[in-house]
Amino acid sequence: MPHKAPIKFFSGKASMYLADKIAKCYGMELGKSSVIQFSDGEFQPCFDESVRGCVVFIVQSTFPPTENLFELLLMIDAAKRASAYKVVAVIPYLGFARQDRKDKPRVSIGAKLVADLLSKAGVSRIMTMDLHADQIQGFFDVPVDHLYASAIFVPYIKKMHLDNLVIAAPDMGGTKRANAYSRFLNSEMVICYKLRKKANFVDEITIIGDVKEKNVVIVDDMIDTAGTMLLAADLMMQSGARSVRAVATHPVLSGQAVDKIEKSAISEVVVTDTIPLKQKSDKIKVLTVADLFAEVIGKVYNYQSISSTFIV
Repeated sequence: MPHKAPIKFFSGKASMYLADKIAKCYGMELGKSSVIQFSDGEFQPCFDESVRGCVVFIVQSTFPPTENLFELLLMIDAAKRASAYKVVAVIPYLGFARQDRKDKPRVSIGAKLVADLLSKAGVSRIMTMDLHADQIQGFFDVPVDHLYASAIFVPYIKKMHLDNLVIAAPDMGGTKRANAYSRFLNSEMVICYKLRKKANFVDEITIIGDVKEKNVVIVDDMIDTAGTMLLAADLMMQSGARSVRAVATHPVLSGQAVDKIEKSAISEVVVTDTIPLKQKSDKIKVLTVADLFAEVIGKVYNYQSISSTFIV
């Protein structure tokens, strides 16, 4: 029989709002921790209760600033040095995941570096959601539980009862995800082909497939500047679509993204709370991932299969 150590939940500062919900869904309270702040900006996380012999789940998304990632690394190190039995990093949004390959000369592979840093800090397991590329799981030398927000989005889309539903991939890389959604929703699929000459800027976009008289739902792993999604939405409406909605796991929403969404032809954008919204909008609906993470944490802790939670 595997060793059954006590379980404790902690959080970094950036994800306290989500960690509290996950712990409550699990039926526990967050453990006590604090951060000592030095006058020059240096900081030192500290556990304010014993974690000796415990399975410690540390919740922290690593969106900018980079201090969020470094705080997670320090907390993992602190837990290991405090004799935790195991340390599981729950990273709903894994930052730097877009840097998953050398797509031009003389650049780093940031996702691999982050994986190495987490492993070196002493993490026993990683739990994350909708990585930018599935192969990033292979960058880690520890088990990775890769969850999919489709488990939340697919039931939500079904409840809308949209007729003539079409699922759209925002780019060629998103075709696998869109195909999985269309399969579960028994709908057609279209693909957006985009020409991008530099990061965060789309020069040209083309729709492959028919959207006339269709209710379109664009699916993606994240919304950053929202440029691609809104260009696609405008083109689809011009091509005769009845409506265009979007679902995306991680609401990065940098720059003027929210204002652009407000003024666009898109009728609704559905996201999760892996990243806190910087700015609210009537067009943006947030679904929580807390229940899903709590369920998977319970199964991992009790050595049960988590495959039943996967839709995509």
